[in-house]
Amino acid sequence: MKIKAAVVHEKGQDFKIEEVELAPPKADEILVKIVASGVCHTDEVAKMQAIPVPLPAVFGHEGCGIVEEVGSAVTEFKKGDPVGFSFGYCGHCENCLSAHQHGCENFNDINFGGVMSDGTKRLSQKGQEISSFFGQSSFATYAVVNQNSAVKVEYDIELALVGPLGCGIQTGAGAVLNRLRPSFGSTIAVFGCGTVGMSAIMAAKIASCSKIIAVGGNPTSLELAKELGATHTINRKETDDIVGEIKKITNGGCHYAIDTTGVGDFVKKALGCVRFLGTVVVLGATGDMTINVQEELMGEAKSLIGVVEGDAVPKLFIPKLIQYYKEGKFPFDKLIKFYDFEDINKAFEDSHNGKVIKAVLKIN
Repeated sequence: MKIKAAVVHEKGQDFKIEEVELAPPKADEILVKIVASGVCHTDEVAKMQAIPVPLPAVFGHEGCGIVEEVGSAVTEFKKGDPVGFSFGYCGHCENCLSAHQHGCENFNDINFGGVMSDGTKRLSQKGQEISSFFGQSSFATYAVVNQNSAVKVEYDIELALVGPLGCGIQTGAGAVLNRLRPSFGSTIAVFGCGTVGMSAIMAAKIASCSKIIAVGGNPTSLELAKELGATHTINRKETDDIVGEIKKITNGGCHYAIDTTGVGDFVKKALGCVRFLGTVVVLGATGDMTINVQEELMGEAKSLIGVVEGDAVPKLFIPKLIQYYKEGKFPFDKLIKFYDFEDINKAFEDSHNGKVIKAVLKIN
């Protein structure tokens, strides 16, 4: 079928909304009419080829919509079901079978290799195959998605809000609720006040952390962080000794720290601000950095860990986040600003410049 999609043909070029061909769903796949898709930094990183997704490609990996057609082996969904999408995984490797789909041994091939979980492609243009992204390519009017990556939702939430739960929001909230599981009254510092950081802050409040410290450089975002659950904020542009300030607030260091910035210096600061036996989670795409393992890590029995996709099983975790939202405990809608699909490049520009925390494209 012919659909409209935001295609990237060359490294770094703007998104171009063009007509492409979408093949029908296979036995274990569903065809979805896209309602909305979140704009994520990972899409931009791939567009710039820091993640070398084969081009041309259609990006977008925080999609949601209405099921239009189901494959012959699909039993969980039917036409008309509202669904959100999350990451792709193979479903048969050791990690998938032990409910660690975020650690799928084929994760990089399926999500960044330009192919679906069976190694083939569904998108083409004038006879040329086009790469998919995260097994969905949701910057389009329709998408074919493996049933494993779709999550059925109820009609009592605005469907356009559901998309961002599939990656950025799940990542931040899941790092706290699924991986760290902080004890009552513990303390945490969050570096970065974007979508992932704000989600971690809201989750820390749900977990009843006594001190939640938001570290960022945008005064407006820091004010919102307070509204969402931060007990203290630190403006990194106005504070010479961030580590010292966090230690002062927490009487010697926090129990946990999360870096969402991907900046090596902030990872080091996160390590510096946690106390003996503290744990630091890295959620940003961080490059090379140097640490003194004895002084900064092992000597105080600290842990430095990477977490992918919030250590979540999306079919279980996304409904939990929606329930928290309905109960007023997880107001992630305060992060979101909607854009028309045609304004996709503006949405990315505003996201890059810090004018919006979570841009979401309304597509149909």
